[in-house]
Amino acid sequence: DDIKGTAAVTLEGLYSACRVKGTRLRDESFLFHGAGEAAIGIGDLIVSALEAEGMPKAEAMRKCWFVDSKALVESSRGDLQAHKKPYAHKHRPVGTLAEAVRALKPTALIGVSGQAQQFTQEIVADMSRMNPRPVVFALSNPTSQAECTAEQAYTWSDGKALFASGS
Repeated sequence: DDIKGTAAVTLEGLYSACRVKGTRLRDESFLFHGAGEAAIGIGDLIVSALEAEGMPKAEAMRKCWFVDSKALVESSRGDLQAHKKPYAHKHRPVGTLAEAVRALKPTALIGVSGQAQQFTQEIVADMSRMNPRPVVFALSNPTSQAECTAEQAYTWSDGKALFASGS
């Protein structure tokens, strides 16, 4: 219930961000910081929503990327748990979240890592340089574990970020 509820609220937040941006969900790309059950649950719901819009499942899955505690979830990694393997896309190894943001150029960054302050000024500024309205969802809770604060996201993006939090 917690996983599905979080996924549903996150998807609605993404739809709201799309309305503000004047885009469709299919125009977005998603990078998750965290690859546990909550992250995969959100990714699975995004994929289902994209399929409902007519996108083939394989293409929809390629819209979702994950960084776990070790590195980018990609196909050459031999240490992946079963729930991560469907999202292990072909890509060169990338070691950090900051490198993944620069390599993948996502439009949405979704934090479900439970690790505080992982969305650094560098990362949010990079998202802002790549996107006119970057989506930054720091969903880990409690607030002390959030990837960044609303104030940080707005300051570091010069007010351009579309922010949501889990607390």
